This record gives sequence, C-alpha cells and structure tokens, in this order.
Amino acid sequence: MPNMHQMTAEMQHCIDNCTTCHNVCVETISHCLLLGGEHASADHIRLLMDCAEICDVSADFMLRGSHRHDKVCSVCAEVCRDCASECERLAHGDVTMMRCAETCRQCADSCRRMALMAA
Repeated sequence: MPNMHQMTAEMQHCIDNCTTCHNVCVETISHCLLLGGEHASADHIRLLMDCAEICDVSADFMLRGSHRHDKVCSVCAEVCRDCASECERLAHGDVTMMRCAETCRQCADSCRRMALMAA
C-alpha cells in the first residue's frame, strides 16, 4: 500500500480531485444560499457541507499515507455521487450547479478507484 514516500500518480490525482471538489462545494454553498428556495434547503446545504468535509478528510488521509485511506475514499465516493446527483437535479441550466455536479462526479470516480486499488 502506498505511503507518503510512495505516492502514486493515481493517488496524487485523487488528492487533487478531492481538493478541487472541496473548494467547489464550499463555493456552491454560497451560490445556493443566494439563490434561495430549494437550493438553500437545509438538506441540500448539509449535503454540500458533507461533501466538502469528506473530500478534505480523504485528501488528508492520502497525504499522510494512512492505511485507512481506502475506507475514507469509499465513503467520499458515495457522498460525492449523492452530491453530484442533487446538484444536477437542481441545476436547471445553472452553470455553477452543473460545475459542482461534474466536479463531484469526477471526485467520486477517482475516490472509487482509489478505494478499489487498496482493497
């Protein structure tokens, strides 16, 4: 299993995806609060917050070479997948919402691969 000194290109790619997803979700929270309505619902904001946080945690686990990163990446993939679906559902052509959905989907795919590699 890779550790800090054996960082693979795939792991670095996943860390980059997680960091980007974290940032995009945080930005999208502000956007959704400005839009109001269903975009600002507690459930939707909570999902965006969950996605941002699990992405941050996943990146941290990989950066420090934790042997538990596969478990965290598996949860991250699930949360990112849910967030992508919800953002896409609410998008109605909104560029910020579509960007969030696509970013979350890319992160979910990357984290799923990372979880499977370690299994």
